[in-house]
Amino acid sequence: MTDDRYPIPPYPEQQQEPPGYTAQMQPTPDHGEQSYRGNGRLEGKVALVTGGDSGIGKAVAIAFAREGADVAIAYLNEDDDAEDTAKWVGEAGRKAVLIPGDLTTETHCNEVIQRTVRELGRIDILVNNAAFQRTYADIGDISVEEWDRTFRTNIYAPFFLSKAATPYMRSGSAIINTTSIQSRQPSPQLLAYASTKGAISNFTAGLAEMVAERGIRVNAVAPGPIWTPLIPSTMPSEKAAKFGENTLIGRAGQPAELAGAYVLLASDLGSYMTGAVVPVTGGEIMI
Repeated sequence: MTDDRYPIPPYPEQQQEPPGYTAQMQPTPDHGEQSYRGNGRLEGKVALVTGGDSGIGKAVAIAFAREGADVAIAYLNEDDDAEDTAKWVGEAGRKAVLIPGDLTTETHCNEVIQRTVRELGRIDILVNNAAFQRTYADIGDISVEEWDRTFRTNIYAPFFLSKAATPYMRSGSAIINTTSIQSRQPSPQLLAYASTKGAISNFTAGLAEMVAERGIRVNAVAPGPIWTPLIPSTMPSEKAAKFGENTLIGRAGQPAELAGAYVLLASDLGSYMTGAVVPVTGGEIMI
């Protein structure tokens, strides 16, 4: 199944150091810069998006801004990418707050929430999207430090941030976690990453029950293979070149193709949805 807007593999072989940078990617990902049109679905809201400098997080930040939300963007250290996201938020007429730092520590996660509330006045939407992965052929090659970093980035940080954010959230607020097709179809070479994504799906369901009486909805989006800086910075170049070719659609998804799912879950369009996982997988079945 082809789409003239998006290239299909193979892509040029390429390799970056983690966490990767958008400007060095071939082809350049589509974050909806030119295509996403807002409809006021998040007018007056405040959102925090982690990993908002690039990839899915960047597309979500742009879409949320065009839907009327001010956006805090948490990221590690990719300043140029983050500034570009902030530029697009500003061009949508909304305020952007950039918050660099390491989300693996509870202290920084608490500061991220405090800055969001302090500088934007409230928090209505929390998108736990930042992630880390690396590929390994053998479990013996995965160090304890690597395993710990993956879990602290992918599941500890959403716990820290949700714990800090919920006291500020009013009825009607939303938490959206990013899980993955890997939560149901784990690739052995992504053992640590896939394990965290299974945990995120379970965390989503349990937290949804815990905060339902407070009117806070908790859902997750499960992407399939999406073309983000995480791919050329964590996969062997020969695998990155063919990334996504085995899906029914025959290519990797673009970050812009995820944005609508996050808008659905953040807005009143998803007012009867909580504890759900929405798959956006290019046809890969979530069994």
